[in-house]
Amino acid sequence: MKLIKTFARGAAVALICATLSPIVSAATIGPAGSSFTAPGTINVSTPIAPNVSCGITLSGVVSTDGTYAQINSVAITGSGLCGVPQIIGLPWKLVATSTTAGNVANVGFSVLGANCGPSTINGSWSNATNTLSASAQPLSGSCTVNSLSVSPNPAFTVSP
Repeated sequence: MKLIKTFARGAAVALICATLSPIVSAATIGPAGSSFTAPGTINVSTPIAPNVSCGITLSGVVSTDGTYAQINSVAITGSGLCGVPQIIGLPWKLVATSTTAGNVANVGFSVLGANCGPSTINGSWSNATNTLSASAQPLSGSCTVNSLSVSPNPAFTVSP
């Protein structure tokens, strides 16, 4: 019986360590606690419309500890179908998984009755160019973020 209890405690400790490991190894985003806007471009494909290119501006705030950036609003600009999407799943959460990569959770929009997401998309980050980019990221609903490129203002610095 004592062996079973010892094994169970060991398994619980291993599970806790495995759960916390990704949190400890994540990078931080600066400037912590600051509001930001991130203008750029996006190209998406939906079951209704393939390869729609629009302007996009993400707005939000970096958490006070820099562990994530919360995207509270998304504005889509441009002609044609760019005026149609309705953003869903806000707030979105950007987490830097390393100094060169990250993901955005809850990404979603609706276009003429087609729901895309919410899903998590993965992207890359460059401190040198202050650019978050993503390509070929599938969303539920048979949609794809073909490309995304935004540049936060004030500039983000992602550090280990």
